[in-house]
Amino acid sequence: MTESTERILPDTELPDLAAELDGAEASGVQLAPFSERFPGMTIPDAYAVQRAWVARKLAGGRRILGHKIGLTSRAMQVASRIDEPDYGALLDDMFFEPGGDIPLSRFVAPKVEVELAFLLRADLRGPGVTLFDVLRATEYVTPAAEIIDARIQRVSAATGKPRRVTDTISDNAANAGVILGGRAVRPDDLDLRWAAALCIRNGVIEETGVAAGVLGHPATGIAWLANRLAPHGEGLRAGEVVLAGSFTRPVDIASGDVFTFDYGPLGTFSCRFAGESRRG
Repeated sequence: MTESTERILPDTELPDLAAELDGAEASGVQLAPFSERFPGMTIPDAYAVQRAWVARKLAGGRRILGHKIGLTSRAMQVASRIDEPDYGALLDDMFFEPGGDIPLSRFVAPKVEVELAFLLRADLRGPGVTLFDVLRATEYVTPAAEIIDARIQRVSAATGKPRRVTDTISDNAANAGVILGGRAVRPDDLDLRWAAALCIRNGVIEETGVAAGVLGHPATGIAWLANRLAPHGEGLRAGEVVLAGSFTRPVDIASGDVFTFDYGPLGTFSCRFAGESRRG
């Protein structure tokens, strides 16, 4: 899927949609899919909404600390009827320490995924960024868990139809939280394709995966993102964290759930989700 430059949403609509997303996140009352209200909504429209929402958060004092890449597995792309990933922003209030409680009141309908995070030591700016450029620009790679959320209904309450990828992109590519843990390694310390993880909930292995499931190599998605941002005059910056994409299906989170993320030689970390979600 090559992104068209065509948009149907007027710029005047963007602040209102960003405010709606903000309100849904605060109240826990999910929005009906934007794609139902705007049936012709395009991928560029969705990123314009996302950028408006992120801009609203930045105006409120938040800071961008990195980026996430989603829909990187073949199975998820087929399910979403797309042929490339999506991306969103990681803000400073999304990062949680491993080993403690994470308040479910921060989220609406959360799930968790396992992936690798890249900490950059050099800028990456497209076009023409390659996997090898990514490896040279990376200081460390570390295990991570991403908390995804749905400020927009995953399934429309009105029609029973699943949301479209334009809804997910508008919703900051579903990002809501990040946990970094385990053992950080240099990118050439191991073959990153074979980094593997177990996602364990309350002592039960719910998901397993291997990082090669992310576009064949997790660094491929980082290169894709750097090139994808280039037409906007943007790039990836030294010091930023980039989540390369999940190599497991998302696992539901309920109050009191204890998750352990076991990356084998790369270490293990845990967290507990406390309280109740803010879902209305």
